[in-house]
Amino acid sequence: MPYQPNDLLIRHFQSNGVDLTSKIEEQLNLVSPNSPNIPIYRDMMLTVLRMAQDDHNRWNAKITLQALRELEHAFRVLEQFKGRRKVTVFGSARTPVEHPLYALARELGEKLAQSDLMVITGAGGGIMAAAHEGAGRDHSLGFNITLPFEQHANPTVGGTANLLPFHFFFTRKLFFVKEADALVLCPGGFGTLDEALEVLTLIQTGKSPLVPVVLLDAPGGKFWESALDFIRNQLEANRYILPNDLKLVRLVDNAEEAVAQINQFYSNFHSSRWLKNQFVIRMNHALNEQALAHLQVAFADLCLSDHFHQHAYSGEEHDDAQFSHLARLAFTFNARDHGRLRELVDYLNLPENWATSQPATPQRQREPSKVT
Repeated sequence: MPYQPNDLLIRHFQSNGVDLTSKIEEQLNLVSPNSPNIPIYRDMMLTVLRMAQDDHNRWNAKITLQALRELEHAFRVLEQFKGRRKVTVFGSARTPVEHPLYALARELGEKLAQSDLMVITGAGGGIMAAAHEGAGRDHSLGFNITLPFEQHANPTVGGTANLLPFHFFFTRKLFFVKEADALVLCPGGFGTLDEALEVLTLIQTGKSPLVPVVLLDAPGGKFWESALDFIRNQLEANRYILPNDLKLVRLVDNAEEAVAQINQFYSNFHSSRWLKNQFVIRMNHALNEQALAHLQVAFADLCLSDHFHQHAYSGEEHDDAQFSHLARLAFTFNARDHGRLRELVDYLNLPENWATSQPATPQRQREPSKVT
């Protein structure tokens, strides 16, 4: 979300005759001189000071401390994997080794690693163990949950720097989505369904960046097919979701097609973000004139006003210079129909729409945050 200075918080301490703002900024500049994020850290510290001033509840303070520690630790650990595209894989921890789905998840992990994609799971058994087994340690990340009873990570990531423990489920779930350039969901129980619906809700509402979401089942399997039938017959038919919302997912029955869906999504599309009121899509290839003219009409419903603008990087504020080689497609997105946005991305990924016939150079690095 866009950063907005908390002027009310600053004025609160000034009205109490305590000028903390300059003192806090002075301390911050000692540890991180000239950082553009000083105002954000200042507001974080003022928020904690306001909480200490109120001092209502020790339990609230302990929750805040634990969450902040977990976030900072995870940010620091995951920095070493920055720039590598990652795929979060969900599925049942109870899937036995001899089950066809176990072999399918293991093959999925292997093919993701062959495409230089890291595999993120909850580090447990079943589908999670299979995906990590196929990917191998160098291409695996495990986000384990610390429980009061005995909890073991699978052998691939257990006891390694690729294992990240979490105390809270909500911080762990944040990183499952935050770090994911794609998600693959295999059959599973309540937890898998919870993750599937949460991910779709986050993308549907624009709270999470648009990424490929793949539903993977064994050939002839009915798990996701039955789930999609329910969604169509109950949610879509009753207009609880938009007609195009199901465009956010792809149903496949083999590992090769699952990986192909992910690679196709990033064949031209690189990343997206908001720059003030403009939604910007970064592309490995600019569009040719015919394709740009066509989408002005075919996808006009996505624009609140004006039309699509294609341009090169021009030093825009808050737009990272490391992506300066990428073309940009900017428009005033209605921020509502993300299923149609997925259709636009599919259109951008068609090679015949590119201004060059040369194959796209894979760009592995992605910005964690897409909102400014």
